Amino acid sequence: MAGEAQPDCLFCKIVAGDIPATVVRETETTIAFRDINPQAPTHVLVIPRVHYADAAELAAGDPAAAADVLREAGEVAARENVVGTGYRIVFNTGPGAGQTVFHAHAHVLGGRDLQRLV
Repeated sequence: MAGEAQPDCLFCKIVAGDIPATVVRETETTIAFRDINPQAPTHVLVIPRVHYADAAELAAGDPAAAADVLREAGEVAARENVVGTGYRIVFNTGPGAGQTVFHAHAHVLGGRDLQRLV
């Protein structure tokens, strides 16, 4: 069920502490950790602690949690020192968009020229 931890979800297991991650920031509602396959020098995932399959489902089901993810993405960018040079916040939604873990998450990308990154 949406909003509840899913036993087969990789990110729910990270939230529970069952799978390790390189955590860069935690709040009551979010966890931010380094991507294991970085596409830029800064590539951090920000996830809500609650389970929703994608960004649209999160926004519809828990708008406050969606806002927390966006706010934390900005905090991660600041802590990673990429605000001045620019950064991206990307939500992949669905397999055709490259989503491989179906737990809503934002990619914070920065640290290099991102104009060619689509």
